[in-house]
Amino acid sequence: MSITPDTKDWTWVLDRRCPECGFEAANFDLATLPTTLRNNAQTWADDVLPRTDVRQRPDDSTWSPLEYACHVRDVFRLYLFRLNLMLTRDDPDFPNWDQNETAVAERYGEQDPATVAVEVAGAGTELADAFERVTDGDWERTGNRSDGARFTVESFARYLVHDPVHHLHDVGAS
Repeated sequence: MSITPDTKDWTWVLDRRCPECGFEAANFDLATLPTTLRNNAQTWADDVLPRTDVRQRPDDSTWSPLEYACHVRDVFRLYLFRLNLMLTRDDPDFPNWDQNETAVAERYGEQDPATVAVEVAGAGTELADAFERVTDGDWERTGNRSDGARFTVESFARYLVHDPVHHLHDVGAS
């Protein structure tokens, strides 16, 4: 059963507190980003994916914890790719990514939770490592989404970190 696609523009989280999860991107200490990403990824691996109800959707319009974990894994991978574009090219345009199409095509709900645990932990660590290599002069480099959203590495990092934090909240593990 497919989920109604989320088509909201979440860039507003850069300017105000998320009323659902409480995250405040504007006040997030970027010095803690690598640790936050590693800890978040490990929480998915250690606390969420071993659950007995990992494949169970709470209702017809909400992903299961397994589906959210697959999404977070893929977000980590996508943001690593996009970060590398921003650091190696001048003002790149990001290729489109349809998260809902990916969830269906990759059959998120049918993936092996133990495999996803290893993958999400690894992808979170890789992304954290990449952000540790960002130098002071890199934080203002830019990149663009096809919908017109423009990011600096700094705003990109703040926007990114909300996603896995929010999804832990979605599955009751925040």
